[in-house]
Order: sequence, then structure tokens, then C-alpha cells
Amino acid sequence: MLSKRNRTPSLDISRALYLYFLGLSTRGVAKAMFFLHKVRRSHVAIWNWIQKHNHQRISSKRKKISEYLVDETIIKVGSEYIWLWVAIEPKNRQILALSISKERNMFVAERFLSGLVKIHGKHPVSTDGGTWYPQACRFLKIRHHLHSPLEKSLIERTMQYIKDRTESFDDYFPCRKANCKLNHVINWLNLFVCKHNKDIMN
Repeated sequence: MLSKRNRTPSLDISRALYLYFLGLSTRGVAKAMFFLHKVRRSHVAIWNWIQKHNHQRISSKRKKISEYLVDETIIKVGSEYIWLWVAIEPKNRQILALSISKERNMFVAERFLSGLVKIHGKHPVSTDGGTWYPQACRFLKIRHHLHSPLEKSLIERTMQYIKDRTESFDDYFPCRKANCKLNHVINWLNLFVCKHNKDIMN
């Protein structure tokens, strides 16, 4: 009789991905998962989870996007500060896009909004009035307006939620490489967004 294959809980997969994005090898993750959570999986299985995650995109299961609520905040990575850019849909509160940069200006804002439009199409953009946003929206021919009190509350709660989660692990992202390109940061954030959006839809 064939034995039934046990599916790995999504929480364990998330834990394994987080450990990998912190810098552990797949073999190191396998050992850590068994030591910390008594989960026995091979390094090959963990590698497959990583490959599957790398092909996922931040997606939104929605029929229609009314507008983009966009904001940026500063987070600390190792010894430096970087800017985190986030866009959400106000009705279902899903995160539509997320990016990081070492600078905050019109060119970075335009690049972020351009990627957002490429995936989800052109929709009005609501921001807090940062001078870099109106210029970027004019360049992309997107209608821009300031947050209403409700929109401001929605985006600020989302930003704080993300910051709380990033600071819950030793307060900051561990970053030990000189001139790091911060790939581990964006990978962890993408993982967080995938779980966040999935939880909202469920």
C-alpha cells in the first residue's frame, strides 16, 4: 500500500524561506528547521520551495482597482537606512507593489509607479503630498490627488504593520556584506507580502 505524502504546512515553508533569505544555505536551513521546529525536510525540498517562491509575483485577486494608495517610509538595514515604497488597493487593502531604494526623489517615485502601472494598469494615485509624486504622475500621465482622512489612515496602518514585522526580528534586517545589493531584504519583503495578501483573501 502506498504511503500518503504529507504536505508541508505553509507556516513551515515561510519559516524556511525566511531563514534562507537571512543568509543560511539550504543545508543550513534544513538543520535549523529540524533543531528549532522538529521539521525534517531535505535541502532539495527547501531548494524547490525557494525556486517556486522566486517565480511568484505580488498579485491581487481583485475584479477592479479603484486607485492606488502610495506611501514611503524609512527602515534600517544593518548600519544604513533605506526607503521602502508601498502601494495598496483601498477596498481590499491588498499590497499591490513594494520596492526599496537608497534615495527618495522623483526619479525613484516614477520608477516605482511605472512598475505598478505595468502590472495593474493606469489608475488614480493618492499620496500624502510629497513633491516627488505629482511630478512622477505628470510624467506618466496619471491623475494624482492627496489622501483623504480615510485613505491616509489605511496606508499609514499598512506601513506601520510592515515596519512592526520587519523590526520584530532582532529589530533590523541582518546585513553583514559590504556594498550589499539588499536582495535578501526585497526577498523577505516579497515573502511577507505574499502571506499578507493571502491572509486577507482568506
